[in-house]
Amino acid sequence: MSSRECTFTRRDFARGGAAMAMAWSLARAPGASRAFAGPIQDDGDRPILNRFPRMLQDFYVDRVRALDAARVRALRELETKEDAERHVASVRERIAECFGPMPGRTPLNPRVTGSIDRDGYRVENVIFESRPGFLVTGNIYVPTGRAGKLPGVIGTCGHSTEGKAAEPYQSFAQGLARLGYVCLIIDPIGQGERLQYPGADLGSSVGAGVHEHLLAGNQQLLVGENLGAWRAWDGIRALDYLLTRDEVDPDWIGVTGNSGGGTMTTWLCGLEGRWAMGAPSCFVTSFRRNLENELPADIEQCPPRALELGLDHEDFLAAMAPKPVIILAKERDYFDVRGSILAHRRLKRLYTLLGAPENIGLFVGPTEHGYSQENREAMYGWFNRATGSADGSTEPGLTIEPVEALRCTPEGQVAAMGSKSVVAFTREKSERLAGDRGGLDAEATRAAVASLVPGPGARPLPPYRILRPISGRGYPKPSIGVYAVPTEPGIEAIAYRLYDRAHQSRPPADATRAILYISDKSADAELRDEPLIRELIAAEPESALYACDVRGIGESRPNTCGIDSYFTPYGNDYFYASHGLMLGRPVPAQRALDVLGLLDWLRSIGHAEVHLASRGWGTIPTTLAAVLAEGDAIKAVTLKHAPASFSDIAEAEEYDWPLSSLLPGVLMAFDLPDCYRVLEARGLNLIEPRGATA
Repeated sequence: MSSRECTFTRRDFARGGAAMAMAWSLARAPGASRAFAGPIQDDGDRPILNRFPRMLQDFYVDRVRALDAARVRALRELETKEDAERHVASVRERIAECFGPMPGRTPLNPRVTGSIDRDGYRVENVIFESRPGFLVTGNIYVPTGRAGKLPGVIGTCGHSTEGKAAEPYQSFAQGLARLGYVCLIIDPIGQGERLQYPGADLGSSVGAGVHEHLLAGNQQLLVGENLGAWRAWDGIRALDYLLTRDEVDPDWIGVTGNSGGGTMTTWLCGLEGRWAMGAPSCFVTSFRRNLENELPADIEQCPPRALELGLDHEDFLAAMAPKPVIILAKERDYFDVRGSILAHRRLKRLYTLLGAPENIGLFVGPTEHGYSQENREAMYGWFNRATGSADGSTEPGLTIEPVEALRCTPEGQVAAMGSKSVVAFTREKSERLAGDRGGLDAEATRAAVASLVPGPGARPLPPYRILRPISGRGYPKPSIGVYAVPTEPGIEAIAYRLYDRAHQSRPPADATRAILYISDKSADAELRDEPLIRELIAAEPESALYACDVRGIGESRPNTCGIDSYFTPYGNDYFYASHGLMLGRPVPAQRALDVLGLLDWLRSIGHAEVHLASRGWGTIPTTLAAVLAEGDAIKAVTLKHAPASFSDIAEAEEYDWPLSSLLPGVLMAFDLPDCYRVLEARGLNLIEPRGATA
């Protein structure tokens, strides 16, 4: 990237800065999701209790380290070429499972809408359809004055507002053309000429790049899609188009990109077998390093189930082995160069077993994040060595074109040409899935919920802890007991019980019936301010009242990923939700296990009947748990401000439920109204249900 793009001012982020600036920018962006408008306010001298802010970080790090250790052990057991070949085949199978089946190929309907002639090359502005009605804009840089077929390269862009026209991306595409490569570089979804949320002026109404990716990509998960696969499919169809060009040698096609484009290069190396060479820049490190370093990644950088399937960044490159691949890193990058070096070391051993150690490379540039000249020249040299080119690796002089010259569309946006949006595809699939599901009966609904809420296993848990209470909180009753209830190793739900008199010991067996209230954002704050709690106490004065925080809420709200990032779209709530996706354990399912654990705990201390209640964010795990709970202990269920349906969220142009409230693939199995019908037999009371906007 240019030095301007590496200073991380707000203007620079809009022009192509990456993850280090994202949280800062997103928190202040116009159009930021209302669900992240700000935290519950402190009550004067009573700041909200948050005594376990590292719980989630420690829990996730332990799990990812264990998975990483198992993966490394498997790599160390490779001893022969046959072992290595089986490993590469296994990696390819798991990558295909992770990204899911790709759509069928449909007509590209390509057209060239303009061209620029320059000394030694020309640039053609092209449009094609990666899916019916879904337009992809790109620039193809074609060398002139060269005989015979030429090697080709697909270029992928990082998070630049201008997409393919941003200076660093023009630079490598033009440099490749001057060195004899046909390079097709395309606009990513949500950038350049492919904004999904265009405003009246055809600029993004929510913010280009990460903002659009999160809004469209999070929503896609509900219908079993993921933005990483959509963007990868654009790259695969770009390759299909490149192979139609008479100038191109089909045996020598490479792929390269930087930052978010380095991500796409990495995924494409694992998903597509036609590449002859690859060069991802400023991305390849490891999922573990990013987690340990508290570095959020865009939604397309977090493939569902990747960690569960034993995959890491390097495995997507291993899928290409023994073809030539070079990892391009930076010494001063926020993508941890230690992970880049270790990935190369492991790949070197794999390539050595395959008899081609020279085909895996590493270059570490001395500067900060970006596709700067030294990294570009390392890429040129690597591709030239692979293709046998004698052009050298020194970058020729470049001519950076104005953005307007590289436009493929008359008005600068595919939306003005009638291109379908990702949101429209998601809406259509949601409607289709609703018709396919039909109405589920109670048994089918329970089975569908159970399929998406796997249990934690049968490992023994430690006993609950009795915590020191904090007085003067302004709760409806004068005294509280506070209990840390383990729900799986490393996780405790925090339960407050209200008492009429001082009680700092275990809960007494003084009430057959209990009210279990699962908080929205903080049990501590809601005990003071939520009218529903007082209404429940007044309606059931003989019941014991417990107000609880499940993981990542209230007492265990994280304090990671910067300062006060929890309510920002790219903050720590999103950070752990995206890792939950990769672990195959989405946050709503994890929190449902906490609710089930609390129900088991209440039963163990003598409460045979439970009124389960919740509000807002807490209603989703509460609903899932209430459907799954066995026996007849749940006598009533009260849900305030629960979403009316996941379909409402999936089909809306705007929504503000966070990723931590969304269950991937849910609409392929069931919807919330199916659950609500089951809960009618348990005395369901829905209070002021919400739509797509909470």
